[in-house]
Amino acid sequence: MARPTHPEERWRATHLGRLLGHAARRFDERVLHLMAHDVEVPLALANLAARAQVSAAHIHITRHVALEGSRLTELAERAGMTKQAMGDLVDQCEAWGLVTREPDPRDGRARVVRFTPTGLAWLQAFQRAVQQAESEFRREVGSDVATVVAIGLEAYAGAYAAR
Repeated sequence: MARPTHPEERWRATHLGRLLGHAARRFDERVLHLMAHDVEVPLALANLAARAQVSAAHIHITRHVALEGSRLTELAERAGMTKQAMGDLVDQCEAWGLVTREPDPRDGRARVVRFTPTGLAWLQAFQRAVQQAESEFRREVGSDVATVVAIGLEAYAGAYAAR
C-alpha cells in the first residue's frame, strides 16, 4: 500500500492511532511467534500458532480469563467484544483444550470459563513471550523511551477506562 506523499496527506499514515495500531499488531505477532516456538507449549497449540490459526483475538482469552474462572459476559466486557464474539472464541479455545466451561457455583444457570492444565501452560508461555517481547522493545527503542511509552499508554488507557 502506497503511503501518501503529498504533505497535506502524510498525517493519514503517521497519526498516533495508526502508529499505535501498527505497534500493537507487531507486538501481538511477536508474542504469537514466540509462543509458537516455545518448547513448553503443547505441540498441537504451537502448531496452531505457527500456522497463524491462533490470532490476536484468541489472546483476549489469555488476557482476560481470571485464574478462578470468569463468566462469558465478564470476558466480553473486559475484552470490549460482544458476548457472541467472545462465545465463538471460547468455543474455539475449548475445542483446543485451553479452557473448559463449568457450572457457576453462585448461579446454576450460568457457566464459568476456566483454564485447563493445557490452558495454564499456554498462559505461562504467554507470560514468557510477553516478557521477551517487552525486553526486545526496550532494546530497540531504549529503556528511557520504553518507560515513557509505557507510562503514557497507561495514562491514556486509564483515562479511557475511567469514562
